[in-house]
Parts: sequence; C-alpha cells; structure tokens
Amino acid sequence: MQSPPSPQASLLRYALSVAAAAIAWALIVSQVNAQAAAPAMGFDEARHLLGRTSFAAQPSEIAEFAKLTRAQAVDRLLAETRRTAAYPAPQWATSYVRIYRPEMSQEERQKAQRREQVERGLELRAWWTAEMLSTPSPLTEKMTLFWHNHFATSQVKVRVAQLMYRQNVLLRQYALGNFGALLREISKDPAMLIYLDGAQNRKGMPNENFAREVMELFTLGEGNYGEQDIKEVARAFSGWSIDLDAGEFRFRRPQHDEGEKTIFGQRGRFNGDDVVTLLLKHEKTAEFIVGKLWLEFVSPEPNRAEINRLAKDFREGGYEIKPLLRAMLLSDEFWMPTHRAVLVKSPVELVIGSLRQFRFEVEDPAPFSVVMRQLGQDLFGPPNVKGWPGGDTWLNTSTLLARKSFLNRLFRVDEMSSPELAGTTAALIDRDLMGERRQRAQTRLALNGGGGSMAGESMMAAGANATPFGVNNQMKGQYHFDANKWFAQYPNESDSSMLWKTLLAGPPVQATELKYDLAGVRAIALDPMYQLK
Repeated sequence: MQSPPSPQASLLRYALSVAAAAIAWALIVSQVNAQAAAPAMGFDEARHLLGRTSFAAQPSEIAEFAKLTRAQAVDRLLAETRRTAAYPAPQWATSYVRIYRPEMSQEERQKAQRREQVERGLELRAWWTAEMLSTPSPLTEKMTLFWHNHFATSQVKVRVAQLMYRQNVLLRQYALGNFGALLREISKDPAMLIYLDGAQNRKGMPNENFAREVMELFTLGEGNYGEQDIKEVARAFSGWSIDLDAGEFRFRRPQHDEGEKTIFGQRGRFNGDDVVTLLLKHEKTAEFIVGKLWLEFVSPEPNRAEINRLAKDFREGGYEIKPLLRAMLLSDEFWMPTHRAVLVKSPVELVIGSLRQFRFEVEDPAPFSVVMRQLGQDLFGPPNVKGWPGGDTWLNTSTLLARKSFLNRLFRVDEMSSPELAGTTAALIDRDLMGERRQRAQTRLALNGGGGSMAGESMMAAGANATPFGVNNQMKGQYHFDANKWFAQYPNESDSSMLWKTLLAGPPVQATELKYDLAGVRAIALDPMYQLK
C-alpha cells in the first residue's frame, strides 16, 4: 500500500497550486487591461471587419462596432454565432419517406420521384436564401457556405433533398465548432456517401473516390499523400454505407476489409475512424484548412509563415474553429490597408449582401436563389467535387455583365414588376421537369422583421413620394426598397463620402458625383469597387 504524502510535500503542492493560480489570474488581468487600453477601431476598421464577416455592413452596426477595440468586436461577432438555422425549414425537410405506390409502374414512380426532388430542391434553395437574408448571425451562414464549398456535394447526383438538408444542418452545427468532429461526421454523411460513391466501397471491390478527395480536397492538399495511401484508405473506409429506407449511415461489417493496411507509413487494421485520426495528426491538415480560410477572410496572397503559425495553434488546440478564426481576424495581416478591397464577392455575397444592405423587403426568396445560380453559384449544386474556385474566377466578361444587370434591376421599378425575375424559377422547373410545371406557394419574408406585410402595403404606408416607385401602388414584383427609410440613416447629406464609405470597401472608381438619391445609390452599386470586399 502506498504511504500518504508527508506534510511538507502537501504544503509544497499547495504552494505551487497557489502560485500557478496567481500567475493565471495575473495573465487574465493583463489581457483585460491590454484590451481596455487598446484604442477603439473607428469607422474604417469596423467597416472592414463587418464587410468580411457579414453580408453587408449597416451604418448603425459600423457606428456601434467603431466604439469597440478589435478584440472586443471579434469576440462579439463570435459570441453571436449559431448552431441552428433561424428560418423555418420546409415541412418535408425533417422527414424521410421514399415514394412507394404499388399502383404506379416503375417508370411512373421514377417520374414522380424526379418531380418531387426538383421541386424540393428549389424549395431548399429558397429556404437557405431566406435564412441568409434574415439570419441574426451572417458569420454563421458565411461559414456554413464555406464548409458547403469545402465538402462540396451536389443535389444533381445525390438527388434526395432531405439528405442535402441534413448535410446543411450538419455543416451549420459545426461551422464554428470542431473541425475534427465535422470531418468524422461528414465521412459518414449519407449525402457525401452517395456523392463520392462511398456506399459502393466494399471489401474486394474498393471505390477510391472518397479516399482520394478526403486527402486532396478535405485535409492534406495535393502532393501530401501517395497512390498507395489512396488504395489503403479506400480499404479502411470499405463497409461505410447507408440505409436507403431510413436515409442514415450504416456500417456493414461483412463488406469491410479487416486486413492490415499501411497508411502514411503506419501499419495496422485501420478503419475509417482510424484514418480520420491519422489525418488530424498530420501537420498538413491544419495548414491546408488555415490556408483556405486565409483566402476566404484575409487575402488572395497567402502568407506562409503566418499560416504555419496559425496552423500550429489550430492543431495543438484540438482543431477548434472559433479560436482559429479569432486569431486570424486579430492578426496584423487581416487589418493591413493593402488587404482591403482585394477579395471578390461571390454571387451569394453580392445578391444577399445587396438585399440586406439596402434593407429590401423580399416577398419570395426563391427567384434570388435562381439569380445566384445564373451568376455562377448554385446553392446545393457546386460544379464538381472541388467546389467553386472563387476569387478572381467569379469575374469575367459574362458574369460581370450579369452582375451589373442584376444590380441595375434592383433599383428600377419597371423591371421589379416584370416577369423576367419572377419567372426564372418557373423556367427552371420547366427545364428540369421537361415541361411539367407546378404551382409553388410563395414564401413571405420581411428583412426588417415585418412579419407578413405585403410589399405594396409597406410602400403605401411610406407615402406616394417615398420613391420613384410610389406611383406603382400595386407592385407585383419580388422585392421592395423603402428609400425614405433607408436614406434616413444618412442625415448629413453634405458629406457624400459617408455613403460610399459605408457601401464600398474602398474609394469609388467611377462614381464621382454622389448624391443622396436613388441615382446616387445606383451609381455606387454599379461601381467596380462594389464587387470587392
């Protein structure tokens, strides 16, 4: 039996614990004092932070954040993130029922399933669009979109809208949580198992699609693994399948290769969970994830030394995303003036940001999801497993013209009430269902928390002279801009610079004569600088 510690030893341990506590408290006090002594950000820095972490920087938000230090502002943004969506999901999204109708032939059943999935896919896009328009935490949705692009999965192949919805819920749950946990969950996600053929991977007939992409695109990056690693990782993931009737992950042991595998020079009877553990131990995983987040939030030019520093802390900290993002947003690189207005807005950021920036009341979000698709970013439909390449690829002759056309339409009533925008969803259904149309109930959404007010009613309440749209009291468009209410944010019309400083990431390139009217706003929105963040 072990003898009890001597009184001297107990006293020594107590003294050491008291000293450690005192040191920890001193560090906390030092950090608090340092934050208190730090200067407030001011307008420009607050606008930069909100421009990168939200879809739009509102004047009131900028003014509020301008009073905070950088650390206070970043901590506030991170504290307000969510794990669940705020906007109600479609009724069918939380259930999983396959079409079984004995009176139908196989051809009729397939046709019915196709119709259902196309319709539900459009509703799913409309739902996420509505969530991004109305969310109290834009950073949550931006990170959910980031992971949707990182773990790219498309409904075109998955086909089952409920599985795509479940994956979206999963991405949001871990959007600012733990990357290791997210990686484990996504490897068992039914939509991913279908998209990368994981459900077809079995003993003796390995399918290498997921094995390749989990290393090249999800963790290590190209060049940090070998062909033999792909083969062995595929064997380790064999037997990971889905129950088609329940739409859930199933491990089918008879289809799993129990033999020894050699992965990254280590040998063992590895399974899929073991592979995830090996990937998280690999130093390139943290570097790869940090590098992608750097391109998303900081600069198109990676700073390898800074990325490696952040990656080391990310890996040693257990792959917690929120502390990583905090460190990145508080880095000197993020605040450098040369790193402002250097990132291109994605179609989602452009469309959602514009509607939120100008506080449009949106009657039906579905057509705007179609607009984003036309601009090159189809929600739940990345072009391939690599996702959208992003960056400068968002801008070319065709897309720039389409972007300007969209922005121009936002402030023209004759186009707001035209069938061009309202009819895009129906046209998409026509194409995907080969001429079979459906009636889709409209989803009402008021960006200002207006409940169910009709766009025409809100315009009439604002007065006939509220905007040039006032003559059209029976507006049948998809959205409404209350100019009186919006311009009230800028009481000092003599300072026209405040307008572009709020709306643009840098000085305007073309819009020189700016006035506090609809023409001035349109000029800023059509300025090339509006495409940047």
